[in-house]
Amino acid sequence: MARYTGPVCKLCRREGEKLFLKGERCFTPKCAIERRAYPPGEHGRFSGRRGRESDYQRQLRAKQKAKRIYGVLERQFRRYFRDAQNRPGLTGLNLLQVLESRLDNVVFRSGFADSRSQARQLVNHGHFMVNNRGNDVASTILKPGDMVVVKDTSKKRDYFKTLRQSEETRTPPAWVDADLNNLTGRVIRLPERAEIDGNLNEQLIVEYYSR
Repeated sequence: MARYTGPVCKLCRREGEKLFLKGERCFTPKCAIERRAYPPGEHGRFSGRRGRESDYQRQLRAKQKAKRIYGVLERQFRRYFRDAQNRPGLTGLNLLQVLESRLDNVVFRSGFADSRSQARQLVNHGHFMVNNRGNDVASTILKPGDMVVVKDTSKKRDYFKTLRQSEETRTPPAWVDADLNNLTGRVIRLPERAEIDGNLNEQLIVEYYSR
């Protein structure tokens, strides 16, 4: 499965804000945005002098930001957009709900990982079951009622033993019912817009693909 393998701090610097792609590190002074708050590249320090952004630039940046936050490449992201178009309701909200329903994101939202990239790695290594069946495909789209459980063999690992001790410090969103003590998570419903990253502008993404 294709995925971005380059330095993720450059992605945050390109968007000019923290995308929290490295989990806890993003909250420390080691975060690249704290040290170099300008775009990467030879002319990064001077990129702010190039004038006003066009509508196309704003639409592109909104789309790129969403892709980078959820760790999705272009072909897959475009497929999610087509899926969102075919669902009833607002296309932009549908798109965000599809992205939030990915297995790796649900693992992250449930508190089993500090970042989506870590959640994806845990899923790919086969530590989870979905509805009592092993699943190592991070892009699996979950539905309300689907249950995510850490495998019994994985519960013996030090990582998951430590995870149980951090239950009080990890609060899942209301649309996920997570129990870190028993290492289980369940999708109760689709998330509402207020429960999804407010820095994402789904309308600009819709405009980008509607050109």
